[in-house]
Amino acid sequence: MRELTEKARAPRNRTITLSTDEVTFYQKKLLKLSGPTSAPDLENKTINQDLFEVLDWLPASFVDLLFIDPPYNLTKSFNTTAFNERSTAEYRDWFESWFPKLLRTLKPTASVYICGDWRSSAAIHHVAEEHLIVRNRITWEREKGRGAKANWKNCSEDIWFCTVSETYTFNVDAVKLRRRVMAPYTDSEGNPKDWDKTESGNYRLTHPSNVWTDLTVPFWSMPENTDHPTQKPEKLVAKIILGSSKPGDLVCDPFLGSGTTSVVAEKLSRRYVGIEIDPAYCCLAEKRLAMAKYDKSIQGYAEGVFWERNSLQDRRWALRKRSGQSVLPLFGQGFDKERE
Repeated sequence: MRELTEKARAPRNRTITLSTDEVTFYQKKLLKLSGPTSAPDLENKTINQDLFEVLDWLPASFVDLLFIDPPYNLTKSFNTTAFNERSTAEYRDWFESWFPKLLRTLKPTASVYICGDWRSSAAIHHVAEEHLIVRNRITWEREKGRGAKANWKNCSEDIWFCTVSETYTFNVDAVKLRRRVMAPYTDSEGNPKDWDKTESGNYRLTHPSNVWTDLTVPFWSMPENTDHPTQKPEKLVAKIILGSSKPGDLVCDPFLGSGTTSVVAEKLSRRYVGIEIDPAYCCLAEKRLAMAKYDKSIQGYAEGVFWERNSLQDRRWALRKRSGQSVLPLFGQGFDKERE
């Protein structure tokens, strides 16, 4: 196994890594299937196998929320495995080869979210609408990325929101976004109209849309960061889990990577099942799950709402100042922890 072990890093680098002893310890927690398995045996487990090996062994009708983040249609290495770019038709055929089989694991009330980019999104939509009710396409801003001299910089990705039936969970009040009010309106008596005035600024609680610009892709100084090349932000997954599941529901991720979906499910009191072929990433997931039992925080989510990028830091600075606490720690190492 090619291990993701500790290496020389900058002093303020907070990337989660594995020591050799941790790899040995967390490997013992991983699940290996050898045949059909019941739902209770899979709950809160990380399955370290190829999805295509275990697909037919998964129980039927046990998943409330399915989050799928498959390899996009580009050539990419994932530690011990790789995916090669292919034509749109070939990618669609690959997706169709396993996607319908996975759907039998869903309850009739389940929701499905499928991640993609501009290369893969059309194929995903084509296959998804043949098997599910496609309800929306979320576009989120991926602010990291290289510039391009002969093309537009690629800084967005898509997530297709689908349901099995017309009966499904959507908790709109759980996924509202608190935005700063730049030009606040007042009523005839000068009182705030549809916004809140606070010592740390003026804010409005807004309904969630299908354009997400409040996310930060994990990077070296964030405490959730790992060496996985396509890690999703915990905040992104939290929006989906809070919006489309209830406490106690089971969330499944068949391409788990370094564990973000399972970790956020744990933090938000959901059950989880993750499937990942790479043993090192599985061990990272287990380490993050152990950490999540003691730290339930999700960057950019506080006080029961999501905060737009950079605004939560400002609010915490103002609250510290009002209470007489030092504001200096927020501009040291802790600044990056709170940064949006």
